[in-house]
Amino acid sequence: MNGKYVYFAITVLFGVLGALVQFLPFFLLQILTLYLLYQYKRFTFLHLTCIMMCFIIFLLIGYHSAFLNKTGIPASTTVFHLQYTQDPKIDGDLLQVQATEQHFKEKILVRYKIQSEHEKESIQTRMFYQRLCTVSGALEKPAIAKNPNAFNYRTYLTRKNIYWILEIQENPLQHCSPLQPSPLVMIKQLRYMGIKYLESQFPGEIASLSAALIFGDRNLFDPDILSAYQKTGIVHLLAISGLHVSLLIAMVYYLGIRLGLTREFMINFLLVLLPVYVILTGSSPSVIRSAMMIFLVLLTVKWRVRIRLFPLDAISLAFLAYLFINPMVIFDAGFQLSFSVSFVIILSAPVILQGYKRNLTRMLATSLVAQLAALPFLLYHYFEVSLIGIVANMVYIPLFSFLYLPGLYLLFFLQLIFGKTPILLTNFFLTIISLANHLIEYLAAFSLFRFIPGRPNVLILISYIVLLLAIFYLWESKRFPKRKVYLINFSIFLLISQHSWNWLSPFGEVTMIDVGQGDSILIHFPHGKGTYLIDTGGTLHFAEEKWRERAKSFEVGRDVVVPFLKGKGITKIDKLILTHGDMDHIGGTFSILKEIKVKQILMPDVVEPSQTEFDIMKEAKKQRIPVIRVSAGAQWAIEENGFYIVSPEKNYDGERNGGSISLIAQIGGVSWFFGGDLDQAGEVKIIKQYPNLHIDVLKAGHHGSKTSSAESFITQINPKAALISVGEKNRFGHPHHEVLERLEKTNTQIFRTDQQGAITYKIYHGKGTFFPYLP
Repeated sequence: MNGKYVYFAITVLFGVLGALVQFLPFFLLQILTLYLLYQYKRFTFLHLTCIMMCFIIFLLIGYHSAFLNKTGIPASTTVFHLQYTQDPKIDGDLLQVQATEQHFKEKILVRYKIQSEHEKESIQTRMFYQRLCTVSGALEKPAIAKNPNAFNYRTYLTRKNIYWILEIQENPLQHCSPLQPSPLVMIKQLRYMGIKYLESQFPGEIASLSAALIFGDRNLFDPDILSAYQKTGIVHLLAISGLHVSLLIAMVYYLGIRLGLTREFMINFLLVLLPVYVILTGSSPSVIRSAMMIFLVLLTVKWRVRIRLFPLDAISLAFLAYLFINPMVIFDAGFQLSFSVSFVIILSAPVILQGYKRNLTRMLATSLVAQLAALPFLLYHYFEVSLIGIVANMVYIPLFSFLYLPGLYLLFFLQLIFGKTPILLTNFFLTIISLANHLIEYLAAFSLFRFIPGRPNVLILISYIVLLLAIFYLWESKRFPKRKVYLINFSIFLLISQHSWNWLSPFGEVTMIDVGQGDSILIHFPHGKGTYLIDTGGTLHFAEEKWRERAKSFEVGRDVVVPFLKGKGITKIDKLILTHGDMDHIGGTFSILKEIKVKQILMPDVVEPSQTEFDIMKEAKKQRIPVIRVSAGAQWAIEENGFYIVSPEKNYDGERNGGSISLIAQIGGVSWFFGGDLDQAGEVKIIKQYPNLHIDVLKAGHHGSKTSSAESFITQINPKAALISVGEKNRFGHPHHEVLERLEKTNTQIFRTDQQGAITYKIYHGKGTFFPYLP
């Protein structure tokens, strides 16, 4: 079976996906695989039977896992007996910790808002492990995705067998009794103590990098530095990978042999060490994968098995074992990236990579192979890939492998043994890390090298996989006629295929993005003829005590609107229309300007702009983006789609909401009214100016507040549909019941973001249909 375990890995993949995604496509792929193995690999009937049995077994395992993936805790439960199972995470005044409810034997995520700075300091010094604590609180379902391509926190936690978030009102360590220590808990406790030790003994730059490379924890990292690593595509270096595990195991084995210990003793020692190391480093998919591979190789040596376990066999068996234990991990991005990249590098090594004799070219080829292997997964999960990552890898892989990894281990053990480290050595690493961090932030700013085609649909995803297989086949095949020409053509097509589809797509849309208590509306025309964004949402931030501040607080523009746009492959906005100066309408603008190219900004022609508007104009000037102050009478058109601004009047000098840009548009065969937070007085003024005005789709003013949507206005325009952008359970009581009653009187169909998520009007050949994101 040497070299054939990879076919079992493929079968296992089809079996699990057949159970957890959709049966028929993966069953057909399995039948095709059996035919190809019989026709071209000359597999015997016994081999084919074993492979089919493997498919059935993992299909049943997948179905069993899906069946068990549900909660057993009643929603009405208020008292819980918890054993904390993970390191607590404290961000500002928010404490989060994972626990197991002892009565129901179910994992749960606990949240607690810390009451004082003194309490925070007390919690940070106390140990959560080896305690059974009684707490009371209310169960809440995790948040769901309410916009297309948004991160679904509920699904993410469900795949980790966590179904509830427990909100508690008192200190989680207040009513606890000690538990007998277990080896697993002791190792986790050791890890937590190690991270805290690094944080207390080293400068922030050294502590954060050491925690990532020694214990697999990135929570100490500055959010901006971590974001720069992600944007440049080298964040994988901050995870403990197969390279780290292999170097550590090789070092321990070599030291043991040099100290006179037998090979047999060292193999047994490493077999025990590997599971401990996995727990000690946080049990990430990349660590588990590499540890499993090394474990299998060591077992074959220990048992003196006659067959030699090749790397491809080792990773295939590790893949099989991992999915046998936890089928749901198939949806984990880290698992997908770790196995896909490792598989492709192992397959490429004998022919493609060995063809490059010089170290520099081989490193470049390896980096390119890794980027290509990761491409479909990166685009699906993150919507973009940094092409500069290929170059960045060549700089940072040697830096991490030959300087950071051994050097930071040395610093850690010197501090641990002697209680101090040479100041010269500490300053050296502090300087190198600071310079490297500045460089990575500089590279992350190169938007020219960011490939953002959006999240691929199923057909595009399949085309990516087919193209990548063709590229690797041609790269490996030395005698294929016109090989280089085909390679260049396929590579170009790989980069332009999804962008081309985005441009050729006959579909347009008007989408009210769910930004909570705020407004943001995307207007996107077919064939790339124009993209407008009306408002950007925004988050109100209040001055807080220093200890309460989060490392990276939620910001609507950065965390909702930008991912929404990138998920659709939108990298350019032709007109950014900011209706008025309220933060909940324009606060997200700075994130938009940072991440998305904006060609023009429209603002209301008012006498006294808000401070936020002044700051936006200042940033726009810096980026050389023209800002146009508009008033009633301005208009423009894109083919049959027209826009006409009806408010405010020039040099408006009044209440801010009344000065909102209000425009009438003809889009997708219907008429629209977008009025920002225009008040009733402004609405009445418009219908007096335009007594024959009728509107098909109304964007209800001021989130459905009774200060807007005047009865006379609603009665005259007689809308067929009304869109209300409003935050779920907002403290203002929006939308007001009077507004809802007015709209119901005119038989207007009401769409609300708090109940239905994003509302999309899909346009095709000049006509459209509404599609709420949530049913």
